[in-house]
Amino acid sequence: MIVGNCVNLVTMAISRMSGALICFARRRPSAHHDDSGFHFQMIEGPSHHVHTRQPCLLPPPPSQTLCRVSHDTNSFTIRLFERGAACVGLDFLAHPFWDKYIEFEERMEGADRIFTILGRIILIPMHQYARYFEKYRQWAQSRPLTAIAPPGTLTQLQMDLENEGAGYKAGRNQAEVERELRARIDNYHLEIFRRTQTETTKRWTYESEIKRPYFHVTELDESQLTNWRKYLDFEESEGDFTRTQFLYERCLVTCAQHDEFWLRYARWMLAQPGKEEEVRNIYQRASCIFVPIALPTTRLQYAYFEEMSGRVDVAKDIHEAILINLPGHVETIVSLANVSRRHSGLESAVAVYQSHIESQTIDASAKAALVAEWAKLLWKVKGAPEEARQLFQKYQHWYLESAAFWTNYLRFEIEQPAAAGSEQTQYDRIRRVVDDILTKSVLPEAIVQELITTYMKYLLERGTKDAAKEYMNLDREINGPGSVQKLPKAQADQGKPLLPVNGQVTTR
Repeated sequence: MIVGNCVNLVTMAISRMSGALICFARRRPSAHHDDSGFHFQMIEGPSHHVHTRQPCLLPPPPSQTLCRVSHDTNSFTIRLFERGAACVGLDFLAHPFWDKYIEFEERMEGADRIFTILGRIILIPMHQYARYFEKYRQWAQSRPLTAIAPPGTLTQLQMDLENEGAGYKAGRNQAEVERELRARIDNYHLEIFRRTQTETTKRWTYESEIKRPYFHVTELDESQLTNWRKYLDFEESEGDFTRTQFLYERCLVTCAQHDEFWLRYARWMLAQPGKEEEVRNIYQRASCIFVPIALPTTRLQYAYFEEMSGRVDVAKDIHEAILINLPGHVETIVSLANVSRRHSGLESAVAVYQSHIESQTIDASAKAALVAEWAKLLWKVKGAPEEARQLFQKYQHWYLESAAFWTNYLRFEIEQPAAAGSEQTQYDRIRRVVDDILTKSVLPEAIVQELITTYMKYLLERGTKDAAKEYMNLDREINGPGSVQKLPKAQADQGKPLLPVNGQVTTR
């Protein structure tokens, strides 16, 4: 599915909506006798809100009805264009939209509004900025002085004129003074043009690299993603909030399924003062519409934001919503347990782990990782390493194939703080885990080798006086050639590269 350029979509929608309203306005009055009164209904396209006028007791004459409808239709169309300007007006390729807006005002003979619109456009760095400036400059020649320069600028130019002896005090008439003022105002406009030209040139580097300004389900090339990153870096460095926000919205049309840009947008917005609701809106759009559920990071960040805002129940609900679709997602379960611990205590976190470990919808590998996280909670948060050890021992026969379980179990024993006179006890506990890995676990050869290597490092750094002998025996049995290895090894996985471990090439 392809969604076209937003500028063209907005322009087309406004054109169709305004045309439909004009058609409705012309046809509806002729049927006023069918109802008890005049009933006018407008549907705003982008928001789908319906505004209805209450019926009158007496229908107005057809001519008055047509005037009223025409006026309301024009006002409604202008509101549509202004909403469109907020959505796409700053786009580098927004000229189709602005052309349509000016065309509408020309039909309505709104000279003042046309000049005002042109005055807005010439400040925007965009592809066809020069064309609009020339049109603005031409219109400025026939507009009153008060309309072609801000009041403060006009006053300053008048004062400069008098101070330089080129004003009324020098005996010049009104036409001469006005001509001189117009020349200076034109120079002021040229300064605006040069600034816009400079800003346009700055952005051209990035705009020229955008090959796909619309959304498509196929992945973007890395070069395109890199260009968006650099473009956002540039716009953020410029310090203009409106332009930066607009560029983020543009970027997310193209990169809607890339959580990287949603997270970046939310973090940038959070850094702006008083923008909490905007941050919430960003996370909601990403979580509920665009980012695939298989990428839960954005949703977890959203949960932390709601927790930060004091909405703990909402944060928990977000976690639960993720787990409906990803019931065995370990990171989400651990995060939910930690949210519960922070706000309801340690027992609440333990209850989260227990409920998911006992669940029938979660596979064994996820449960093994959850047991390890539960043990870590008892060890590091509760400060009860013996309870953590008992938990590992209780569940080890269930998860003989889990690398996460055995890795965390071994790490737990190795990382216990040493105390005077307890070295042998600690060594015995670690050695017991290593023996279970070697004799009871059903782990891939590469994982066993990695765990034993970790143990060998412990022997050298913290082992007892016989550690060197044990180290050398393990090194021979794990890393030696096949003729001297004593430990049984699984057949090497086909297609996996051979990597050196402690000087010995092995399958990893």
